[in-house]
Amino acid sequence: MTTTTIAIDMDVPAGVSVGEYERIDGGHAFHVSWELPDNLCCETCQRESRLQLVEKNKFLSIRDLDLWGKPSFFVYQEVYHRCPSCGHRQSLLPPFKRRDVKYTFRFEEQVLVSLIGSTAEDVAVRLGIAAETVERIVKNRIEDAKAKQIDPQRKIERLGLDEISLRKGHKGYATILTDLTNGERPEILALSKGRDEAAGRACLEHLSAQQRSAVRWHHTDMSAAYLKACGVHLPNSQSVIDRFHVAKKLGEVADDLRKKTIEPTSEV
Repeated sequence: MTTTTIAIDMDVPAGVSVGEYERIDGGHAFHVSWELPDNLCCETCQRESRLQLVEKNKFLSIRDLDLWGKPSFFVYQEVYHRCPSCGHRQSLLPPFKRRDVKYTFRFEEQVLVSLIGSTAEDVAVRLGIAAETVERIVKNRIEDAKAKQIDPQRKIERLGLDEISLRKGHKGYATILTDLTNGERPEILALSKGRDEAAGRACLEHLSAQQRSAVRWHHTDMSAAYLKACGVHLPNSQSVIDRFHVAKKLGEVADDLRKKTIEPTSEV
């Protein structure tokens, strides 16, 4: 029997270690652990103390990025800290996810990028998750963006400003700002509710004046609102209309023309 060893660059967050791998039904599971703090502040009494570790036999499975077209999961043992002052027991949150969700931060990123040019329902079907999960991810990231500070030293030359549809029938929209400087790995910078000029401005204002001046190209659809927002806030940037949006617009025009020119045939 021949054994083949494959090395995979997991690109996990700092402080996270990958241990055993196992093939599960329809996907991959990676057992992970992370560096624990020496001290912890109790969420109940607010007193800081040395970590008093309490382990449970419960293992949690957290959705991560797809691998070779199949879903992958981080599996870890749930651990708790017992406060010596008040006895409260609180779970230790791993650095790769937010509280009360079953997916990683970078899976959130994958969902958001997939939403560009698509809908929550379509992305949900493609990734095998609920549409409500997609909407919750968008909602959480919009809340995050209100307080998020983008590193002012970050160099950004190419941006994308797009609308994303949260529901079929286009009843809910958000605006997403993406760093496209590294074309192979776009990164979400900000989200804002709505798809008007104000939403575009709200996203762009997360960048410093120096960063906005350094942007050379901005990619948008043919929305006048986004073009205006970029024209004001990105003074040295050239507008790039993606081929996808041009083709979509041409298709809409052709469809409207067909409806206007083709008379319905009456039955004889």
